[in-house]
Amino acid sequence: MAIKPAYVKKTGTILMEKYPDAFSSDFEQNKELVTELTNIESKGVRNRIAGYVTRKQNRPVEA
Repeated sequence: MAIKPAYVKKTGTILMEKYPDAFSSDFEQNKELVTELTNIESKGVRNRIAGYVTRKQNRPVEA
């Protein structure tokens, strides 16, 4: 479990704030959404952002 770079966290957080109901706990679906919603060309960066969003979606909501 590596520490994610700031750009991954920032982009993932912005996407989750803009499209709160779009993302799910399914990595493959989130990967496609990141591709559609951003202009990121790098597959590695796209997958990192999708993975970050997926992990955040899988976490229980903090009270």
